[in-house]
Amino acid sequence: MDAARRALLPTEEAVELLELTAELAEKELAPRAAEYEEAHRFPRELFRVLGRSGLLGLPYPEEYGGGGQPYEVYLQVIEELARNWLAVGIGASVHTLSCHALAYHGDAAQKERWLPDMIGGELLGAYCLSEPAHGSDAANLTTRAVLDGDAYVVDGTKAWITHGGEADFYTVLVRTGGPGAHGISALLVDAQSPGLSAAPPERKMGLRSSTTSQVRFDGARIGAARLLGAEGDGFAIAMEALDGGRLGIAACAVGLAQAAFDVAVAYARDRVQFGKPILEFEGVGFLLADMATRLEVGRAAYLAAARLRDRGLPFSMQAAAAKLYCTDAAMQTAVDAVQVLGGYGYTADFPVERYLREAKVLQIVEGTNQIQRMVIARGLTRA
Repeated sequence: MDAARRALLPTEEAVELLELTAELAEKELAPRAAEYEEAHRFPRELFRVLGRSGLLGLPYPEEYGGGGQPYEVYLQVIEELARNWLAVGIGASVHTLSCHALAYHGDAAQKERWLPDMIGGELLGAYCLSEPAHGSDAANLTTRAVLDGDAYVVDGTKAWITHGGEADFYTVLVRTGGPGAHGISALLVDAQSPGLSAAPPERKMGLRSSTTSQVRFDGARIGAARLLGAEGDGFAIAMEALDGGRLGIAACAVGLAQAAFDVAVAYARDRVQFGKPILEFEGVGFLLADMATRLEVGRAAYLAAARLRDRGLPFSMQAAAAKLYCTDAAMQTAVDAVQVLGGYGYTADFPVERYLREAKVLQIVEGTNQIQRMVIARGLTRA
């Protein structure tokens, strides 16, 4: 870890945590990434390794088995994971997102019963908000939960679910009341619940080792004790969680951009044309300078938003801005990395073609970048 990165960390404990993450990622993640991506193989065993290393519950309270780390530290761990394997970085971010509703809105009995296993790493989570006809328009979701005695009967379909069919639990947003945002509630659902099933995984451009599928509910009975917060609180809970989740995606984007930049710089130093390394040509050197600038600005953006969150200050607009900037920057950096490598960059012999395919999804997940612009614009009207 270079001196500049160390300076971004608030404590020596955080430095040690990032060093542990880097060592684990380079040993366990990086050597497997290309093989698993090509085989469309989900790395379930590696999430157990992360969990047992304490990396899947970092921002949650120590009393429940979490790491008790500030968000600015947690996000730098996510960045490091994503630099070595984006699917794992996103998976860790999604797992953290799926624990949010229970950690912040569950009652004491619910947290005591379920939270330690969720953030301890043995269980993997997923977050069910989007539906086939309602992605960005989440306030109009149609998956319905009807109270029947001591259980909710749930019917409907969720779409684009990361870890769909692989997760051990799902945080599911359902309609328990009338139309609009105020009729939505949050349920914590065991993946083994009768009536719950996952469709075959989607065939995707990138992130092929990260399973994405529809999750279907056909008369699934979910105990009423699994309602998180009160009926009608679900939409507010979901939007609150997404603010943090967007910072996770921003950190993933910076990690991917860093990986692409590192390959491009190494190649430009070694590739000799016309008697000198191509890095010494202005056309290549300026391209790399722009990539380096995007990295610095993107990292600063997500850390600034995280520090607001850590201090209990509003950060929704800053989270949207960080997600927007970092993911657009990752996409452009991946494009530029392919350009630096030329024909080699277009082949699977080098990882930058995979980085380019993976970067695109970052502009879509956790709210498209068009939605981020809407969030920012609305924030300006309230300023």
